[in-house]
Amino acid sequence: MIVEHFPWLTALVLFPLLAAIPIPLLPDSQGKTLRWYTLGACLAEFGLILYTFANYYDLSQSGLQLVDSYTWIPQIGLNWSLAADGLSMPLVILSGLVTTLAVVASWNITQKPRLYFSLLLLMYSAQVGVFLTQDLLMFFIMWELELVPVYLLISIWGGQKRLYAATKFILYTAIGSIFILLAALGMAFYGNNLTFDFSELAAKDYSLPMQLFAYTGFLIAFGVKLPIFPFHTWLPDAHSEAPAPVSMILAGVLLKMAGYGLIRMNIEMLPDAHVYFAPILAILGVINIVYASLAAFGQDNLKRRMAYSSVAHMGFVLIGLAAFNTLGLSGALLQMISHGLIAAVLFFLSGVAYERTHTLSMDKMGGMGKAMPVAFGLFTAGAMASLALPGMSGFVAEIAVFLGFSTTDAYSATFKAGIVILAAVGVILSPIYLLSMLRRIFFGSAGELEIPNNTSWDIKPREAFVAISLLVPIIGIGLYPKLATQTYDVKSTEIAQRVQNIRLAQDADHGRFYAQVLTAPELLASRLSTTNIR
Repeated sequence: MIVEHFPWLTALVLFPLLAAIPIPLLPDSQGKTLRWYTLGACLAEFGLILYTFANYYDLSQSGLQLVDSYTWIPQIGLNWSLAADGLSMPLVILSGLVTTLAVVASWNITQKPRLYFSLLLLMYSAQVGVFLTQDLLMFFIMWELELVPVYLLISIWGGQKRLYAATKFILYTAIGSIFILLAALGMAFYGNNLTFDFSELAAKDYSLPMQLFAYTGFLIAFGVKLPIFPFHTWLPDAHSEAPAPVSMILAGVLLKMAGYGLIRMNIEMLPDAHVYFAPILAILGVINIVYASLAAFGQDNLKRRMAYSSVAHMGFVLIGLAAFNTLGLSGALLQMISHGLIAAVLFFLSGVAYERTHTLSMDKMGGMGKAMPVAFGLFTAGAMASLALPGMSGFVAEIAVFLGFSTTDAYSATFKAGIVILAAVGVILSPIYLLSMLRRIFFGSAGELEIPNNTSWDIKPREAFVAISLLVPIIGIGLYPKLATQTYDVKSTEIAQRVQNIRLAQDADHGRFYAQVLTAPELLASRLSTTNIR
């Protein structure tokens, strides 16, 4: 009985934070004790995540589960409110896996190890808090709390231009966060009751202008973090300067926070506004895919090329969210999970290459295949997953998005064909720039580096463990997608059905709603001209 009523989610959020407190007191000079301690804390947290959801989470239920709710600061209506559902549960597991492996990838950190590992644990706590919170003000606090460790990790342990990259990251994301606060306050103060609770906010009867205002605010904030063109420029800079473990978390988890926010706030809480914005999301998604795929070709820096690849892959998430059906939304969620794993393994392996060569320039890396044959095999597997090779998770996710959007009845055949064809262009471009990347690194002509004739540079057992731990679920989901989809199927069906019903109601009131939106200005102009003639 005590176990059943234990505040499991509160424990998940607070444990990494509490684990960070003793780090300044631990006797250690070279970081050996600290890294083992941090790894133990992360393993304990990940084990607790798996135990909690395996024993106390029901996959057949779409509602909130494991609810922890306590009054925190009643003067401002802030509650400590946590719960899990199909949107948050798989992302918490993803966060636990990627962060734990990022600690293993940080084994060679010797500069200020106490601060480094404390920041990793603080970021871990904030990530879990973002996915589990059910209070919009608490969501904002957790969102902001996550920014500080990332800024410090880049600015202290990054590359030569780390201060520029870190400053650009904090400016973009902090300014974007202002829009979360504005939208949150607008929704909280709307109506007769002041509340920040997700369920109560979703139940309010907002006017359409209020919904459009809040939706726009959230879209800008999450668009910066996802990122969506033209708010994406901070990401290549951040990745190119961040240490590999930080890039793993940044690409594997933090970008997914934005996707989660789009579904939780924009679609679930503001479904009427989503009907207006859905075609815009589809267009932005296509721009992301095509632009980022083309921009990737111009990058000599290995991590910048992969950063643009991340921007392109997030475009598929936007298209899936615009589909108004379960298949599209399921594809978007699967793309978030899949890309989190794929990006983490690719950025980790790029860090391995950097440790050996001390450069990220692909031209300088040329001809590393003989010195790193195992690393080449693992890198190739990650690249194949990223270009959506059948049998990998990326293939299933992108196919679901394509099928979801192409089968929706919300848009005209012309609009759907345009979106699908342009997105397919991105799919065609991705193998070109990814295989070109592999060729230049491993099989190109030797660059400026003195590459050994033996395999002394090849990947070590610890490094291989990190890469394989990420590749196994990538292949597992690719061969049996239900491993991932069963965690959110019920919830995604519920959300998709709700927004579909609202869109159908709009069609019933206005005929073909999107046709009305597109032709209304023209009709209005013709009427005005007719009136003037008279």
